[in-house]
Amino acid sequence: MSDFREKALKYHAEPTPGKIAIALTTAADTAQDLALAYSPGVAEPVREIAADPDNAYKYTAKGNLVAVISNGTAILGLGNLGPLASKPVMEGKALLFKRFANLDAIDIEVKHRTTEEFINTVAAIADTFGGINLEDIKAPECFEIEQALKERCSVPVFHDDQHGTAIVTAAGMLNALEIQGKDIATAKVVCMGAGAAAVACMELLITCGAQRENIYMLDRKGVIHTRRDDLNEYKRQFANNTDKRTLEDVIEGADVFVGVSGPDVLPADALRLMADNPVVFACSNPDPEIKPELAHRTRDDLIMATGRSDYPNQVNNVLCFPFIFRGALDVRATVINDEMKVAAVEAIRSLTKEAVPAQVLSAAGVDSLSFGRQYIIPKPMDPRLLPRVARAVAQAAVDSGVAQIPLPDDYML
Repeated sequence: MSDFREKALKYHAEPTPGKIAIALTTAADTAQDLALAYSPGVAEPVREIAADPDNAYKYTAKGNLVAVISNGTAILGLGNLGPLASKPVMEGKALLFKRFANLDAIDIEVKHRTTEEFINTVAAIADTFGGINLEDIKAPECFEIEQALKERCSVPVFHDDQHGTAIVTAAGMLNALEIQGKDIATAKVVCMGAGAAAVACMELLITCGAQRENIYMLDRKGVIHTRRDDLNEYKRQFANNTDKRTLEDVIEGADVFVGVSGPDVLPADALRLMADNPVVFACSNPDPEIKPELAHRTRDDLIMATGRSDYPNQVNNVLCFPFIFRGALDVRATVINDEMKVAAVEAIRSLTKEAVPAQVLSAAGVDSLSFGRQYIIPKPMDPRLLPRVARAVAQAAVDSGVAQIPLPDDYML
């Protein structure tokens, strides 16, 4: 780990500090170029935009630009380390936007005293961008922030820690249940964790057919039930009318375990209590809720996913967020709604069932991949994700009435 630490620090420091830079997209070599780029030529697009704000998409980079914004209150698994400490992560997100969807992204780290200050800051700069990706903001403030910004901004606002995780989880979960011969509508689901990712994952699973009464959510105090008086409004949505209080109580006979909490909180004895052919998503990173080796020794009939790249079935947000923004921006969607999220889920899960190209196998370092217990979700390096997911999202935006321009006939074909 010491060697890896040094490699990571060197990667971020050399040859130039950081991971992103500004590149010019037009000529700036001659006096004529500069006269067009700035004064006096720049006055012409200024007048056009003043006459019609939509012209900003024609004459500026707005339509291909995403703001990656954080206050540093929930940085990866490191906690509340402040805005500046979150900058390497936000730059990393910008790198992923560019690498996977050719979207330009600028990281913005906001120092604020109140949630309202953060909301006001982001709302005030939102029109600069084609979309806003919120990142590493702790719960429950993240729910209030996202909702307020969705109401105040005319560009799509997306909290990836919530919805990106939910979309990838739902895609893998539906495929896993299909392989295990189970139906989301009747599956008993145990969710360990009650933060932003947990709430979003469960809400999207419900949108995809899960029944709220079949979901048991746990936080640090145990099962979230209707007789608890310490629940915020988001946890209350998952308060189950039950006498069960512990993980062992609720996991007996469960079909699904979703972990978005911390390491080693799913004991082998609890895993043994699950129904036949269980599905386990242990997504705490870097250390999952149960180690895959232990899980497979305990149950030879399970399908397992983690958040790690060194095990099969990685739940990785990069499978969706670049492509969701690509599709949303390309039709100038005003929001990213449930229809667009479900479209992304279906596009991702259907791709898994197709033959895997040789270049993806090579990038993954494997000889073969086929739809089954060890392959329920695509690999992040699969180039088919961009056209499939972006087109599905863009089409859903058009069909649901939140797109401001039509889908081009040849879009992403």
